[in-house]
Amino acid sequence: MQRGILVCDKMRRNQLSSSLPITLVQSSCQVTNKLLYITNSPNAVKRGFCVKYRRFGELDWKVSALGFGAMRLPTMGGDRANIDEPEATKMIRYAFDRGVNYVDTAYPYHGGNGEILVGKALRDGYREKVRLATKMPIGRVESESDLDRIFSEQLRKLETDHVDCYLFHGLDEERWIKAQSLNALDWAEGLREDGKILHLGFSFHDEFEVFKSVIDGYEKWDFCQIQYNYLDSESSERAPGIRGLKYAASKGLGVVVMEPIQGGNLAVNPPEEIQAIWDQAEIKRTPAEWALQWVWNQPEVSVVLSGMSTMQQVIGNVESANRSGPHTLTEKDLELIEAVREKYLEYGFIGCTGCRYCVPCAQGVSIPEILALYNRYYTKQEDASAQEAIKERYAEEISPEEGAKQCIRCGECEEKCPQQLPIRNLVARASRIFGR
Repeated sequence: MQRGILVCDKMRRNQLSSSLPITLVQSSCQVTNKLLYITNSPNAVKRGFCVKYRRFGELDWKVSALGFGAMRLPTMGGDRANIDEPEATKMIRYAFDRGVNYVDTAYPYHGGNGEILVGKALRDGYREKVRLATKMPIGRVESESDLDRIFSEQLRKLETDHVDCYLFHGLDEERWIKAQSLNALDWAEGLREDGKILHLGFSFHDEFEVFKSVIDGYEKWDFCQIQYNYLDSESSERAPGIRGLKYAASKGLGVVVMEPIQGGNLAVNPPEEIQAIWDQAEIKRTPAEWALQWVWNQPEVSVVLSGMSTMQQVIGNVESANRSGPHTLTEKDLELIEAVREKYLEYGFIGCTGCRYCVPCAQGVSIPEILALYNRYYTKQEDASAQEAIKERYAEEISPEEGAKQCIRCGECEEKCPQQLPIRNLVARASRIFGR
């Protein structure tokens, strides 16, 4: 099998990153003005995969359609900080071996252990094959010296001397003001000049007008990361919506999409009414794939992150990515997705993605688990037996000490929530439904 870089009429050699090894398979490659379809490992060829790559803003390299989000790695003993290292490493490398070339982590993920695990997974030559993204937790920074301390710690944990794609984490209006007051942009510029940061961006949780002000407030952004899925397609307090997506792309930024399945909410077995809508489709897909394909259908999207917790999810998402592309969904497909969206909004999806920023709770309340069950309860409004089953599950999984009635409405969780959810009210409603 010949090793090299495929050059086609519509794509110049310098538009591909020379640091990424590529297996040339001319018979299975296609080129459009938005995507280059290639395979980049013998394993991918052997298994019949044809990994697709997309533009990353105005940068001269291609990013895989699927990125590995290292926020929901498999854990042991119910402890988010206790990562199942062998399984997590196996999952990450499985994705890399099949052409995924972007991995995203952050300082607080898995109780601070997420970056350590990613660093280990990037050993044995994998670091040179992928782009590594991590984030500065602006919310935890109190002084300029904190920026240096945290970044040095990140390099140590990740076992690297540079970060390819570095982001200011979870910007909203308040944190954007804070980042500027800390001179964080000048600080990052210094690291970029030193080669310790290659590309600079930000992740974001706020409405479109704030998003626009962040982009317009600094002319050297390379990329951004936004929450985007078919439920979060309009500007809201948690996401800039399709207006934000298109505005960022118009400014030449690469757009990384997080929460394409809304923290797994769009992957659960749907109510009968919604399944009946999906059943009308000519091509049958799982709920998760419908959500992913909707995002990939939009050419402004660079890479879609999926926070995968099982090998089955990794395998399924890699296969789904290989079926993706801009404008691949039919008008009928898009109509079905819109019908599902309207029905879910009618049911009252609360928007919790299970990011776990709200825990630990000082009173021991299991906030993410309670909200997940509360959300599922409301998607079963037409099925009384299913609602009773969810109540039983609550009684089995949530102890009295962790229950909703333990909430004292202090509001600390709401200050941490990137979705800006009214958690106190939601937990109070859950306590009335579930009884404790």
